[in-house]
Amino acid sequence: MESKFGEIEGVIINPLKKFPDERGTIMHGVRSDNLLNNFGEVYFKKLYHNIINGWHVHETLILNYICIYGMMKIVLYDMRENSPTKGILQEVFIGDDNYCLLHIPPGVANASKVIKGDFAIFCNVASEPHNSNIKYKRIDPHSNEINYNWEKKDY
Repeated sequence: MESKFGEIEGVIINPLKKFPDERGTIMHGVRSDNLLNNFGEVYFKKLYHNIINGWHVHETLILNYICIYGMMKIVLYDMRENSPTKGILQEVFIGDDNYCLLHIPPGVANASKVIKGDFAIFCNVASEPHNSNIKYKRIDPHSNEINYNWEKKDY
């Protein structure tokens, strides 16, 4: 089965600003006018090169990713039953070369991989605080339940 790529309804990519000078760089993050959901918690994750983080699918949690160090490929797959983009894959490259806020609605599976350097650090501004009683679906990235090839593509 061939994968279908495109834009997924409800996924929003907002460019963020950087302000460099001789002292360093200020990097904008989440502001009250760019967060599209309630605030639950902020956490940071260090992800190592050649590791695939995911797939994860949340029923109610809204994710807002910012890669603050390195470069990552985030792959999204729309699993929402009533979505006009159900079954669509979307690749988003975020980090040093594309500093942005990636908004991921519930029901959209996400997985990520570092594509530059030994590791990347990303921030998630989640819509709800972590609750270990709320389960989410995990899908093995090598199971082909979601038809995606994680190998580097040389176009």
